[in-house]
Order: sequence, then C-alpha cells, then structure tokens
Amino acid sequence: MTKKTFMYGALILSVAGILSKILGAFFRIPLTNIIGAEGMGFYQAAYPIYIQLLTVATAGIPVAISRLVSERMVHEDLYGARRVFYIALTLMSALGLILFSVMFFGADLIISRIPSLNGAIYAVRAIAPALIFVPVMATFRGYFQGMQDMRPTGISQIVEQFFRVAAGLGLAIVFLPQGKAFAAAGGTFGAAAGALFGLILMIILFLHAIRKPEHRQAMQAGKLQARAEEEPVGKVVYQIFAIAIPITLGASIMPVLQNIDLAIVTDRLAATGMWSDEQVRSMYGQLTAFATPIINLPFMVIQAITISMVPTVVSAWKRKDTEFLHLNIRLGIRTALILGLPCMVGIMALTAPIMRLLYPRQPEDAIGAAPILFILAAGILFLASTQILTAVLQGVGRQVIPVINLLIGAGVKAVITFTLTGIPSLNIKGAAIGTVSAYALAAVLNFMQVRKATGVRFDWKLTLGKPLAAALVMGMVVLGVYKIASMFSGNLISTAASICVGGFVYLIMIFVTGSITRDELATLPKGEGLVKIYEKVLTKRQRDGRM
Repeated sequence: MTKKTFMYGALILSVAGILSKILGAFFRIPLTNIIGAEGMGFYQAAYPIYIQLLTVATAGIPVAISRLVSERMVHEDLYGARRVFYIALTLMSALGLILFSVMFFGADLIISRIPSLNGAIYAVRAIAPALIFVPVMATFRGYFQGMQDMRPTGISQIVEQFFRVAAGLGLAIVFLPQGKAFAAAGGTFGAAAGALFGLILMIILFLHAIRKPEHRQAMQAGKLQARAEEEPVGKVVYQIFAIAIPITLGASIMPVLQNIDLAIVTDRLAATGMWSDEQVRSMYGQLTAFATPIINLPFMVIQAITISMVPTVVSAWKRKDTEFLHLNIRLGIRTALILGLPCMVGIMALTAPIMRLLYPRQPEDAIGAAPILFILAAGILFLASTQILTAVLQGVGRQVIPVINLLIGAGVKAVITFTLTGIPSLNIKGAAIGTVSAYALAAVLNFMQVRKATGVRFDWKLTLGKPLAAALVMGMVVLGVYKIASMFSGNLISTAASICVGGFVYLIMIFVTGSITRDELATLPKGEGLVKIYEKVLTKRQRDGRM
C-alpha cells in the first residue's frame, strides 16, 4: 500500500457527511409537517429501537474489518484481505437477518409496552428491513476503508440519504389517506429504501474494483502463495469480534452518560425543594434537548477523521514505520483542535444569540439553556481529542483501553453530577460540568496511553498554542461584529453575519499564525493551489517583519 496520510480520506468523508446532514434536514421537518405530531409519535416509537439494534451491528465491526484488511494489505496480501471481507460479509448478513427477525416478528411485543401507540407496529415493521441492508453495506464500507479508499463510503452515504428522503417523504404522502400510523410507516421505510440503494451502489463499486486486471493478478498470486495452513474461519471471526466488541461497548457509553443525567439530575433538583416538577422538567429539557444537540454537531467532521485514521495508523504500526505513525497521530490531534477550537470559542462567544436563533418560539427556555451551552462548549475540545486518540488506540490494537477510560469518566461524571446539581446556585449546570469533566478525564487518560504505546511527542506551541490564538482572535471579532450588527438588525442577521465573518477571520489567522504547515497543505486535494496561497501569506509576513 502506498504511504499517505489520512487527510484526503477525511476530507472526502467530511464533505459527504455534511451533504448527508443537509439532505437529512430536508427529511425530518417536512415529514413532521406531513404526518403531524401524532404521526411523529408513531415514528419516534420505532426509530430509537432501530438505532439501538443498528448500533449493535455496525458500531464496531466495520472498524474491525477496516483494521484487519489494512493489516493484510501492509504485506500486499489482497487475497487475505478479500478473505476477511467475505467472512465478515457472511457474518454480517447472518447478524442482519437475526436483527431483522427480532424487530419485524417481535413488533407486537415491542409496541405492547406503549398501548397508546399501538399503531406504531406498522412503523416498526416498515423499518426492520433496513437491519438487513445496513450491516451488509457497512461491511463493504469497512473493506474499502481498510484499502484506504474513502470514496465509496462517502458516495454511498449521500446516495443512502437521498433515497431515504425521497422514499420516506413520498411514501408518507402516499399512505397519509390511510391514516397517520401508515404514513409514519412510509416515513420509516425510507431508512430501508436508502440502505438498499446504498448497498446496491457499494456492490457495483466492489465489482468494478475486483474486475480490474491488477486486482485479478494480485488475487491469483495470493492464492498461489497462500499458506497450506490457512487461517481457520473461526480464528478470523474471533479477530473480528475481539476488535468489534470493545468498540461497540464504547459506543454504548455515550447513552450511558445520558442515562446518568436522567437517573440523577431530576431527582437531585427535586430534592432541593427549590423548583416545581414543571420547572425540573424544563431545566432537564434545556440540557438534553436545547444545549446538547448543538454540541454534537461538530463531531460529524471529527468522526470522518477517525474513520480515515484507523487504517492509516494500522498500516504504519504494522510496518513499524514510527516516523509516519507519529506524523499521523500529531496531524490527527492538530486537525481535531484546528476544527474544534473555533467551534468551542465561537459557541461560547455567541451562546445566547445562537439559542435565540434556533429556538425563537421558546425564548425563556432558550435563554435558560444558554449558560448550560456555554459550559458544554468547553467539552468540544476534550471530546474531539478523545475521539482522535481512541482511533489511534484502536489502530495499534489497544481498543479496550478507550472503553475503560470512558467508563472511568462516566463514574466521575456520576459523582460530580450528583454533587453539583444538589447545589441550588449551580443546579442543572452541575450536570454540564460533570459531562465536561468526564470527557476531559477520558482525553487525558487516552493521551497518556497513546504516548505509552507509540512514544509520540507533541509540539504544543504548534498543536495547541497557535490554533488557540487564532480561535481567540476570531472570538473577539465575532463578539464585535455581533454587537455592531445588532444595533442595526435583528438576531438572525447579526448572528449569521458574525459567524460568517468569524469563519473568514479564523481561516486567515490559521495561515497567519502558521497553524498549518506547507507539507500538510500539500496532502489535501488541490493542495498545490493551497500551498501557493500559503506561500503568499508567508512572504507577506516576512516582508512585514513578523517572523
């Protein structure tokens, strides 16, 4: 395999993820307008169950496939990599059929726990076929990711979302005359339709790849050179699960953190005797429904980086190419901070305006959630670092460590949340502090383990100092622009203008501070053009005597 950093693949997945989110935005709001609150009740009764089962199937196995394929491609063993893929494909097909059966044939039992939503049984059964298609599609994605080709994953994400939106909204309209329950079922079937078309695309791309003459030659050579004692199927399955299970457990810890809030926060707030039940529910909603979703938005791009990093780290680790391994680890952390710091500072600078912009019909709750959002914004830095460091540990075969560290963080969160939410002056903000503390501790523990495992060292001036300086300048500009613009216009225009100006200023400051090096720019698509811009800025700085 050729040596290349993860940046190209990360950019592809980031763009695909953004486009997918934009398409997704054209689904939920129109669907709500079509089927109304009653129909969305049926929809919401089915969709979370589907997501839970899907997490079991797809949280860890694609990463495991990616890693095992990448390990074999280090030795140019295309035959071995393809064998891992076929075994995983069989495994995931079987798992998908099992999960489909559980959801489809168990729909009566699932919905019986909520008698008021009996009609949701149609939505549950309509979305169940997606559990067949998505795990199989995830297997193809894992294979291509292991080959360090992120294009099929990115394209399939867009295709999947497009057909989800088209089929879901179209069927909701078609079935609406039959009743809200049937319309909701049409909406949930969009997930199955999108997954089916995404899978068809992946199959086409896979067949195209294996029919290339160089691939056929490599496969034939692999068969001829295959050892007489080939790895048993059971051993490969064990390797897949040994990697996948810890990752799946790690993915389930995020809901655990949310359940800690559910279990502790409301009881502790009520125990103070300071607030009514209605006020307690409102404060909890400000945390979970108003502030937390905003914090989750930046991690779509960070997730793209982690997916792209794993095979690159695996390849360098298996080749014992320490220099290239360290390069990618440092680049991963710096990229996460370069992306995360402006999000953190920008949200902190515009906390109240952002909340008023997003929730104009709930002004009291929006303002009440602003201090919570301010605290949670600090967690962006730590959660971004945690995700990158987790990808590194997964790549070097230490996938259990991030799970342990997150569990430790969850325990600390429980203690801090219990203690601080009982203090009336902190109340719900104590839960936000607990969440940030959990991410901070997990990030520190992961960092220590990455250093221990790889020996990597960081230039903290370049890694943190320069991007932070750029972000702080951006934050001051954002505040200034908002204050000036708000004198002449409303919150919508003022907030939008300050965000746009802030983004432009940050981009300039990244170049001015030298937060990105010339060689790193060259690794990106159209890197030559970016390098020319960088050199112009650098030349100007030298002329001005700033270096």
